[in-house]
Amino acid sequence: MSLSELREKDVVNVDTGKKLGKVMDIEFCVSTSCVQAIVVPGQFKVGNLFKGERSGVVIPWERIVRIGDDVILVQLLPGDIQEN
Repeated sequence: MSLSELREKDVVNVDTGKKLGKVMDIEFCVSTSCVQAIVVPGQFKVGNLFKGERSGVVIPWERIVRIGDDVILVQLLPGDIQEN
């Protein structure tokens, strides 16, 4: 599966049913060539708009429950959410 295919899928938290957005980036380990996390859009901040920055929420790969045709289901714990 390519990044462009992942970017088309909605990410949904299975515990809350909340849609988190679409994948905007991935993080991977260079030494193992394994994906470590996906990144979805974070909270909108006006200050970032002027700086040209995009904030995102990093979701560890271990928290992905299932990748379907249209959606990626994740199960997040309170400590899992980290903004970058």
